[in-house]
Amino acid sequence: MKPIRYITILILPLLLSCEDLVEVDSPDDKLIQEVVFNSDETAISAMNGIYNQLFLTEFASGQRSSVTVLSGLSADNFKYINTNTSAGMQFEQHEILPDNSRNLEIWASAYNVVYMTNSFLKGLEESEDISLEIKAQLEGEARFIRAFTYFYLTNLYGDVPLILSIDYEDNRLASRTSSLDVFNSIVEDLEIAADILNPEYRSGERTRVNRYASLALLSRVYLYLEDWEKAELISSQVINENSIYELTDVNEVFLANSREAIWQISPIGAGGSITQTNEGSLFIIDPIFTFLASFKLDESFIQIFDVQDKRQINWIGYNEGMNAFFSFKYKIWSSNSFPILEYSMVLRLAEQYLIRAEARAEQGNLDGAISDLDAIRDRAGIEQISNTNAGISKNDLLDEIIKERRRELFAEWGHRWFDLKRTDKANAVLGSGDPYWEDTDVFYPIPEEERRKNTNLSQNPGY
Repeated sequence: MKPIRYITILILPLLLSCEDLVEVDSPDDKLIQEVVFNSDETAISAMNGIYNQLFLTEFASGQRSSVTVLSGLSADNFKYINTNTSAGMQFEQHEILPDNSRNLEIWASAYNVVYMTNSFLKGLEESEDISLEIKAQLEGEARFIRAFTYFYLTNLYGDVPLILSIDYEDNRLASRTSSLDVFNSIVEDLEIAADILNPEYRSGERTRVNRYASLALLSRVYLYLEDWEKAELISSQVINENSIYELTDVNEVFLANSREAIWQISPIGAGGSITQTNEGSLFIIDPIFTFLASFKLDESFIQIFDVQDKRQINWIGYNEGMNAFFSFKYKIWSSNSFPILEYSMVLRLAEQYLIRAEARAEQGNLDGAISDLDAIRDRAGIEQISNTNAGISKNDLLDEIIKERRRELFAEWGHRWFDLKRTDKANAVLGSGDPYWEDTDVFYPIPEEERRKNTNLSQNPGY
């Protein structure tokens, strides 16, 4: 009898408890490889478990320790209502200590996802019981999630350990890898994923990634790498797939499986106990339970909207009693009913238009850039650049694109924080009038607890 082999995977057994297809009597931190990878059904179930975990794991959850919240505080969109929250206020004040608990939660939860996908890919590779079609599809999905996770790790921390195996001895003392090499690994994973993933959504839900999700993230990566030609080319592939995607009415954007959604995360990961998004429950200031409110939108952010902008009218709420504006992209504060009406948005079509607009402008195609920018402005109900300022200069147009990104993508995955950093505007915007700001604040500190466990981890400058 062949001996049972185990794959260390940290969290995945908890995920599989949500899936009826897999019942494994094994230690809490182990998976029996022969059980998980002995059929198409069990392998699919394990992959679904990883998706479910994204709703719960801190960096991706949309909760207090998520990229959306903490990077929103680091930029100039969010403010705390209750300033007694020390760990969170450090992000708003750009005074993050290396022992900050929420910073550790981002790092540790992201690497948990990396370890899960590495283990999954290893088991998939060694399995002889999964059909080639399913194996290719699941490999593409796992590679995408690994690339997606590393995208946030390297943009938050700079150089980070690039861990692509399940060898514990190699991984536990891994040193930091240059961000360029991390980006190269991200590109490799996404290119492979885009090549082997189907254009259709597995199970029909946009909570599973397809070829276009990989292309959408890849176009963003090339934008960050300032490869304008590839960013334009790849975003165009997504935009042109109008049989699947279209810009929708602003009130339909964040609905489950909306036509604008390229990839979403479902609250089903909570196990059915709640069916609202974490962003909805966290950002909405409920008129009755105002004492639960944690965050508000900075008033300087509200002022960048035109009064007729549908995004201000429909995506921003106001609580008169607290004199506070709040993100109202998600409309449901609390729910435990089915069907689930809203999914957390991760990738959507509007970003692809903004990526292509910026890439075109950088290449001197100002008319093409204006056309893309105007598609977003038209949906928002505001005047088009082609009508009001058709002769706009390249630099002014790029400024308008960044401003439009701020209006369109606020309260979504730290876009504003990353935009300020990648365009070298963080010092000018965040340093003005902020006594705590230093130019080294563009990266978060490597968590002190991780450095105690791994003496090969160096610290970022300024910490």
